[in-house]
Amino acid sequence: MPGPGLREPRWELAQNALINHPEVLEAAVIGVPDKQWDERPLAGSRITADALKAYLTGGVAKWWIPERWAFIEDIPKTSVGKFDKKVLRATHKKGAIEVHTTREP
Repeated sequence: MPGPGLREPRWELAQNALINHPEVLEAAVIGVPDKQWDERPLAGSRITADALKAYLTGGVAKWWIPERWAFIEDIPKTSVGKFDKKVLRATHKKGAIEVHTTREP
């Protein structure tokens, strides 16, 4: 079974699509554990989940559309300015990120 983050390049396509939304300044997508699929995307942004799901529908594969959304003020970054997904995953694992769940992508 792959560990968290091993499938993240797949989620980057959804992340890039979210960043192209005209109202999104920043967005990060990480893989989080899922009972049915082993791992599914968790997207973080500042816009509603419904608006982002509608934006992604038809633009990316259905299974890349997250059912879990987190709305955060600042996405942590590394010293070179990239999204620090290790910090996001650790923060999620501690339960310190409020996650909103939607069922149908």
